[in-house]
Amino acid sequence: MRLHQASDRVVISGLGLWTPDHVITNEELVVALNAYADKFNSEHQSEIESGLLKPVGKSDAEFIEKASGIKQRHVYVKEGICDVNRMKPLIPERKEDELSHQAEIALHAARSAMQAANKTAQDIDAVIVSCAYTERAYPAIAIEVQDALGIDGFGFDMLVACSAATFALHRAWEMVSSGSARAVLVINPELVSPQINYTDRDSHFIFGDVATAIIVERAETATGDQQFEILGTQAKTLFSNNIRSNFGYMSRASDTDPFGADKLFHQEGRSVFKEVCPMAAEHLSSHLALHGKTPQDVRRWWLHQANINMNHLISKKLLGRVPEADEAPIVLDRYANTASAGSIIAFNLHHKDMQPGDIGMLCSFGAGYSIGSLVLCKL
Repeated sequence: MRLHQASDRVVISGLGLWTPDHVITNEELVVALNAYADKFNSEHQSEIESGLLKPVGKSDAEFIEKASGIKQRHVYVKEGICDVNRMKPLIPERKEDELSHQAEIALHAARSAMQAANKTAQDIDAVIVSCAYTERAYPAIAIEVQDALGIDGFGFDMLVACSAATFALHRAWEMVSSGSARAVLVINPELVSPQINYTDRDSHFIFGDVATAIIVERAETATGDQQFEILGTQAKTLFSNNIRSNFGYMSRASDTDPFGADKLFHQEGRSVFKEVCPMAAEHLSSHLALHGKTPQDVRRWWLHQANINMNHLISKKLLGRVPEADEAPIVLDRYANTASAGSIIAFNLHHKDMQPGDIGMLCSFGAGYSIGSLVLCKL
């Protein structure tokens, strides 16, 4: 283990983004769900009438866009999702000596970030894979990626739901600040589509797949064209059952269906909206105040991309108005909710026009509840 000099100035020096080729529109999802609903409700009519089963509800594309701001989403594999006889992606299992699906998408984003930061594998000491789900318990996806890139150091996975990216950046900042790593590669391979219940009208449209990556290093070693100093990090968690995904190895011991509806993503959306928005607004304003700044000092907000109405409400609490598109870019119309990667996508696509000294706020919030934020300054 190498010990490096501690640094008072830590920067983000490279960003990477990988977008899947496959797109599914709201209309496609709605056609599939409504056809599935007709099929299911017809086949189980007697059980539904007797109260043993609930009918499958139908969806509406216009309502989805109005309620969430989502128009489409990218997915790793499209086949099977809109098949009324399947309603889930058809992703072939890979052998143990083959690269995993999640490592594959992680590598795309990682190499992009490394190129942007002018970094080679020899420059990086740690890899963090942080996301909502990993496709296996161990060995860590991060160590698999580390091996594929030829990085001589260490890696580990983190699962913090939709705050995974910001929480991992906190850890990266701490490692570089303390001198335990020269540079850290943070990757968010959000392969979420396998955990979506495409037969549930309340959640079938929410998520999409993507992978993002960020290089964090000491300011004195950074040579990337776009650099942002990390002025500070803050995190907050508060336990809530309102967003859950219960899939796990315990299903084998409890003799329950490991793929039942309760094991997939589900939430109490209205409660989440009501409780998380004020919590996020207070967190952001308090974090800025620690650095002697107010929301009016922020040039750009890279907010979590879950729901456009949540973002507007949080922004109103912070600014007293709905921000201009340039102030708080929205990407969920194209990408949908990509779990922890949403704010990183917004950061990736909307940062090159910022001027030296401009302040940006990177924030995520989600299950836990969890909230993570970073105050950034363009160098």
